[in-house]
Amino acid sequence: MIRYNPTNSDPSTIPIKYLPKTCFVMSQLRKPVPEIQVIIRRRLSKFLKTHGYNEIDADSSLTGRDFLVKIWTMVFQVPIGIAIITRKTTRRSLANIFYEIGLLQAYGKETLIIKTKDTRVPTDFVRTEYLDFDDDFENNLDKYFTFVSSLREHFDMMAQQLENDPLLAIDYLRRAFLLTADNCYREKAQQLYSKSSRKKRAANCVENLLVNF
Repeated sequence: MIRYNPTNSDPSTIPIKYLPKTCFVMSQLRKPVPEIQVIIRRRLSKFLKTHGYNEIDADSSLTGRDFLVKIWTMVFQVPIGIAIITRKTTRRSLANIFYEIGLLQAYGKETLIIKTKDTRVPTDFVRTEYLDFDDDFENNLDKYFTFVSSLREHFDMMAQQLENDPLLAIDYLRRAFLLTADNCYREKAQQLYSKSSRKKRAANCVENLLVNF
């Protein structure tokens, strides 16, 4: 996968430190934060911790550098992005959230939107399955993560079928690793790459950046 820097549209050759089994949570960060959002985030955090997932958001780090590049990097680091929106989420925050969802989906990340029942969404997302914050919240979260966990088998199978296209196969193995933190996918990627004719390329070439996850 070629990564393009969002500030200048040039390919990026900076290595990414991946964060397996980690969710990038998107919500309104500017105060005052809606009270219902605080409640949803608290219950989401409890669920993720119980099921062995970490979480980050835009306030998880302070770089003193370009904010958009920080968000873009977080998108690449994680396998899953979860958005929280309510009727009281500001327009500015909604714009940021759906921009970030677009980035996540464009780069093959799994996404989930959690919303209160009375919250309207942009027309481009009307076909998207949402998770309503209701009495079945945790049960439906469990269904979602059961589905996401099952994708590891699909990604592994696709990698096996695409061995003659090592870059695409390695990308599937990277996605499986991010979902599971299982180092066997790293080993498979290195083995596949070592058999290919691309091994002698430059250290910062696309192939080397992709295989070293």
